[in-house]
Amino acid sequence: MKDLAFSSLQAWVDGLSFGGMDESCYRAARARQHVLTKPRGSLGRLEDIACWLAGWQGRARPSAETVGVHLYAGNHGIASKGVSAYPPEVTAQMVENFVAGGAAVNQLCGLYGYDLQVHVADLDKPTRDFSQQTAMDEETCLQAVMSGYESVVHGTEDIIVLGEMGIGNSTAAAALCHACFGGNIDTWVGRGSGVDEQGFARKRSVLRDAVAYHAKAQTLVPSNPWVCLQAFGGYEIAACLGAVLAARTRSVAVILDGFICCSAAAVLYGYKQELLDHCLFGHISAEAGHALLLQKMDKKPLLSLDMRLGEGSGGVLAASLVQAAVMCHNGMASFDEAGVSDKES
Repeated sequence: MKDLAFSSLQAWVDGLSFGGMDESCYRAARARQHVLTKPRGSLGRLEDIACWLAGWQGRARPSAETVGVHLYAGNHGIASKGVSAYPPEVTAQMVENFVAGGAAVNQLCGLYGYDLQVHVADLDKPTRDFSQQTAMDEETCLQAVMSGYESVVHGTEDIIVLGEMGIGNSTAAAALCHACFGGNIDTWVGRGSGVDEQGFARKRSVLRDAVAYHAKAQTLVPSNPWVCLQAFGGYEIAACLGAVLAARTRSVAVILDGFICCSAAAVLYGYKQELLDHCLFGHISAEAGHALLLQKMDKKPLLSLDMRLGEGSGGVLAASLVQAAVMCHNGMASFDEAGVSDKES
């Protein structure tokens, strides 16, 4: 595979118009934080989040009223190798569960009043088994990216949360992160959906075989993250990547869920790190590779709850913290308004 084999996606990304943070609004928000009825810095990261969001929204008092949760589902050919505790049919069954309102993410979205949208690839056509060939060809990968892009580019949400569903996708994420950042493949592998010792050993073995295959076949260009996506990614991972890009064109903040969503971010990080500047990382999951990935990208998660469910659950919880940050920022009285003496004035 040549370095430019996937240049069409790269060219498309390069042609997008990306806004940046409004520094004047960020500074105005920071100045407001300094006069609210509290010791400066006493709300910790909540203050930073509010100011960061103000900068991205271009207003000193940001809004977090509408939160859209977008969940992407796809099937993986690598699942046929027994790398998951569940069979591939569970992807479709869980999609039905999301639609029926029976999953954990439904309960969390209901609690906070968030709108949940489920975007499903053709589950009867999984990606290819990447231990024997590339997971996607150029056209199908581009289509998956574009499906995610189109799902959010015309939205009106203040904040977007991204989640995923796909049996076998923690295996794909491990391979993708290894391709982007290198290291020992075993350090990227976790138990995913909860495989037993035998399944865990099989998962590691399959990934070692996949790495060896692509090294021998010379189908991978580690310096080209787009080729890495094509080699190992899934439809839902590519769609998450497209959604991140679409949100950036709208200067809308994104909250990424766990390891799978963050593996999509790894591709963007590998190309241009600043493409993630509008993203928050919702939580650090119990999946082994997630901590390593966040470390590689120098990203600090909002929560650490030992979760490994996926489906946007950690991202939804993190969104409630962002809303709390905005409520305090916008609703608190200043020292002058409250008639409270400011010892720092």
